[in-house]
Amino acid sequence: MNDPTSSSPAVEIVIPVYNEETDLGPSVRRLDAYLGATFPFTYRITIADNASTDSTWKVATDLADELASVSAVHLDQKGRGRALHQVWLASDATVVAYMDVDLSTDLAAVLPLVAPLLSGHSDVAIGSRLSKSSRVTRGTKREFISRTYNLIVKTTLSTKFSDAQCGFKAIRTDRARELLPLVEDTQWFFDTELLVLAERSGLRIHEVPVDWVDDPDSRVDIVRTAIDDLKGIGRLSRGLATGRIPLAALRSRTQAEQAAPAPPGIVRQLVRFAIIGVLSTLAYLVLFLLFREVMSAQWSNALALLITAIANTAANRRVTFGVVGSHDRLRHQAQGLLVFAIGLALTSGSLIVLHAINPSPSRSVEVVVLVLANIGATLLRFLLFRAWVFRRRSKLTHIAAADSLANPLLTSPTDPRNAS
Repeated sequence: MNDPTSSSPAVEIVIPVYNEETDLGPSVRRLDAYLGATFPFTYRITIADNASTDSTWKVATDLADELASVSAVHLDQKGRGRALHQVWLASDATVVAYMDVDLSTDLAAVLPLVAPLLSGHSDVAIGSRLSKSSRVTRGTKREFISRTYNLIVKTTLSTKFSDAQCGFKAIRTDRARELLPLVEDTQWFFDTELLVLAERSGLRIHEVPVDWVDDPDSRVDIVRTAIDDLKGIGRLSRGLATGRIPLAALRSRTQAEQAAPAPPGIVRQLVRFAIIGVLSTLAYLVLFLLFREVMSAQWSNALALLITAIANTAANRRVTFGVVGSHDRLRHQAQGLLVFAIGLALTSGSLIVLHAINPSPSRSVEVVVLVLANIGATLLRFLLFRAWVFRRRSKLTHIAAADSLANPLLTSPTDPRNAS
């Protein structure tokens, strides 16, 4: 059996098989020919033989000898989830994927599946047969079962992805190493469990509409699989509800890693801050004039400033200082309100001085004084935001260390391949 390509491939596609001696050869040759002719990235095709009792393993090793981009792994136990768990954890590729041996999915969907993962725009990618643009050929019974199952998953587990069981998925290998130790199922529920945990961890799931032609000779026991899936939903629901599944540390890490880098330099920050400041000031003035019709100048000023301060903090958090995710959001808003209090003191003080000089100033004079006071408050707000509220932390290394101690599963070593 030939070794896989000497350099680490960009993508490793796993084909789990059990007693597929007839279809395995034609399918792998077809897939390899297609990828070799059209796929712009390096790849490896790995056949994962799940304890076949026919000559599937011999066919797999012959294919590995014949095709340089093909390798084979033998497992002593059945289970698609078990095969993917082992091969994905051992992979040296950037992205790992799998597809069914019958190649039910149109191969043109391979590139759209993995491209967002290789570019870093997504963490997990799934083929969806339930998208409006998908073209699916399968019997009424299987269509009904599939839609019913996905409805149950969406209802009971509050998921957003559309198709849990399509045999066409990919994941960044580093994300797979974080999630797989938490996935318990080794059979057909593996897909659903992995996707639910990925979504609950805050990972970005990309869906690709696929053209799908069902294999009428599928050996899947639909009734048994449905029962096992319902049991899996119950187990997973309990684990999430009780906190038994340690997702908090992974979710925190995901949010930290997905945080956008700091904008390059104070000039760009000032420009963005100024734009948001102008919009906030306009909103503030509109609110002030509306509130002034029914309440005093001081109350109108305070309420208008409070509303725009919350919106201003949120906008600057994301746009000016590049902070995304929910991590520290409440702290940022709390500190933003303290900055608001300082701004309130400046603007309210300006009104107090104005009314001391002129007890009955016109609305236009009040507005001019407030604009000038807001300019000073805005400059102070920028300095406080930059130096205090949104000050960059040193990569959150102390959080990462705490995560590793709290959840050793997340740093589980890679399993070796069980190849012969």
